[in-house]
Amino acid sequence: MSDNDIRAGGGFPLAQLGRALTTAGTHEDPATRQRAELRIGRWRQVVAGMAAGRLDIGSRTPVKGLPAWVTPEVLHGGFATGEPAAGGPLRPDEADQARRLGLPAERRALFWSWLTDAGLAELSALLDSGRYRVAYAEEAALPAVAWLLRAGDRDGALAVLDEIAPFADRLRFTPAPADQHAGDPDVVYRQTAGEVRRSLEQRQPNARIETMREALTVWNPFADDLLALWCETRDGDRVGAVTPDGWLPRAGQLLARYRRLAAEHPRCGKHRNRKSNIGVLRSALERRVAGAELTPRERGLVQSVVDAMLRKRGRPGSPEHAARREQQAREAALPRHHQLARLVAVRLAALPQDTGIADVETVLRPVDAGEARSAGAVAGWPVPHPVARMVSRAAAGTLEQLIDRGVIASAEELARLTPRLAAATAASAYPDPALRVLMDATYRAFRDRRSLLLLNLEHQVRLAELPWVRAVASARLDTSDTRDRATRTLVRLASAAVRGFPATVLPNPLVGELAALSKQANRQLPWVEELAADIFMGTFSAKFLQAATLAGGWLADSPYARYYDIDYPAIAAIDDAGSRLIGRPRTSDAFDRLCRGRAGTSGKRLWSSVAANGMIIEQAQILTTHNLATIVELGVDLPAADLAERCLDTVLRLTERLRHNPRPLGTVKNIAYAWRQMLFFLSLSAGKEQTAFPAFAEQQLSTQPDFVRARAAPAVAGLAHVISGGTFDADGRAGVGRRLLGWSTTEHWLLAPGPRG
Repeated sequence: MSDNDIRAGGGFPLAQLGRALTTAGTHEDPATRQRAELRIGRWRQVVAGMAAGRLDIGSRTPVKGLPAWVTPEVLHGGFATGEPAAGGPLRPDEADQARRLGLPAERRALFWSWLTDAGLAELSALLDSGRYRVAYAEEAALPAVAWLLRAGDRDGALAVLDEIAPFADRLRFTPAPADQHAGDPDVVYRQTAGEVRRSLEQRQPNARIETMREALTVWNPFADDLLALWCETRDGDRVGAVTPDGWLPRAGQLLARYRRLAAEHPRCGKHRNRKSNIGVLRSALERRVAGAELTPRERGLVQSVVDAMLRKRGRPGSPEHAARREQQAREAALPRHHQLARLVAVRLAALPQDTGIADVETVLRPVDAGEARSAGAVAGWPVPHPVARMVSRAAAGTLEQLIDRGVIASAEELARLTPRLAAATAASAYPDPALRVLMDATYRAFRDRRSLLLLNLEHQVRLAELPWVRAVASARLDTSDTRDRATRTLVRLASAAVRGFPATVLPNPLVGELAALSKQANRQLPWVEELAADIFMGTFSAKFLQAATLAGGWLADSPYARYYDIDYPAIAAIDDAGSRLIGRPRTSDAFDRLCRGRAGTSGKRLWSSVAANGMIIEQAQILTTHNLATIVELGVDLPAADLAERCLDTVLRLTERLRHNPRPLGTVKNIAYAWRQMLFFLSLSAGKEQTAFPAFAEQQLSTQPDFVRARAAPAVAGLAHVISGGTFDADGRAGVGRRLLGWSTTEHWLLAPGPRG
């Protein structure tokens, strides 16, 4: 990928547009097709904006005419559409406000109405109540202006207005009213009760289950009646030998019933197949009712079908047949998941809709007598697991509680929830209660802002760059109490991430929160992000060298350093101020060269391939431990030996996923991440735990399927070799042992042909 390809985003937007077009045209689910139609419109905006020069992809101000502080609408991959996220049509409360004041239904008129005496008084009352919801950070701007004016800072308020007024016709600068103010910041949840309720209400019947129920309740009874009618024509074992009185009129009535059932119950199609049991008997019945005699072949088919049905089910009305149908009737009468989902949705409707659920167990209680009829269930029927799983997404609790319950199941989910805690910590520095609530809401909305695709080591927009946040900064107090609180939150989040998900690298949003908290705590710690290999520009910011130097203080001459052949004292001796170009952050040329050399890409043209970039980035992650050493430096107490064992378990579990995997490279990368984190935790363990670990790894490996044993054995052998004091050769080999890395420009040895299990 060339530099120009990277800057233009390559074919990524066009590829996304193509996928959306395919989904919109072919997907069987109408809701999915509708969502794809929305994506088509947005990706078309991206493609058209890039072609017309309205979008500068890779810049922190990607939309021409919009300053950096405006929240852009951002799609997958960090591409801005050109529209501000806080724009669009008026919210319902905005339209109501315009009608109430007799104003045109436009934002500019509403903007200036808030700056009248009456408008400012209303904003001031809203601030004091705390009953509002900030979806985008811009929505906090006019409340901040109102606070500045009542605090006597007229100049600060005017400075904010000077910056935001040019966009009064396009952006929302006021929040939406809410029924209640924010609750305990220590309590988090993945979704609100209202969001889960709407999902449950939209749950549709399972097509396969409904088809089975139709077969059991409609077509099986019809088949029984059809069989019984033909059995009346038997003479001994011969079917069709006699025609009892009244038989033909009853046959006509049964055929009329068939036509009605076929129109009313279209799910099952087997009865339409003329070769099926129902099809054979019905077709023969139609000929008889029409006055025709059956051919010898038709009589033989009817005889064969009747005999087979009697052998399988027994004669209709017999004890064995009745028992079978009673069992099927009980199965058909079982309540369906969509019915129980809607019952639970009714329960949720009685709870506050904008928060999580404090008592999930009560919501998931068995069906009571008053609910039984609407749910199609008997009293005492339990809520099925799929419905309970949906409800658990709204479970409210501390981070640690939700991780223990499995509600937070990944580091990415943890990262999405941490802004609530971090926001409360950051806002605690504002003594004024109304401003504290506003800054808490602003912080959370700002952290929900989607990251842009950035090039040339540019950084994402920071909270302090927002004009209204900058204007109230003087009201913020930096005290030992606020620093201590930031430190406690920092340690808590870092500990939750590592203890909860030891085999996963910290997601970039979580790294950003930790970096912001470190700054508030006055802890100068080098937090490093995961870089994207497809847009890597060949250099690292100076904090990567700082992080590697810090890691050396914990890992010099450790199994980690020996396994990856790291000379940490040499890294500590690097005295490289790097370069500071105009508008560029400081970098370290020596660290760049070190990573390229370790990756084996020295002297090669940069951006020669995504895989080559990935190899360079991986070496930076190895040298820095990708924030693990920084977390230990912070003072987080970790059960290192236990975490190493959990990482090994993840390695083996991920290795199993390589089997028959059509796109295995991402899994290989995740295996290498988990392996690297295992080595880090092992290096912090006691000496006897390090010595015993290879035997433990061998024992764990021995319990795995042949496929996993064959793939992971070289890595385990290489680990044992290093723990015993050995080293790898230049190719990362030690006898049958191999050094496990995630990136390669050739076929990875984990994917080489071998036993497939």
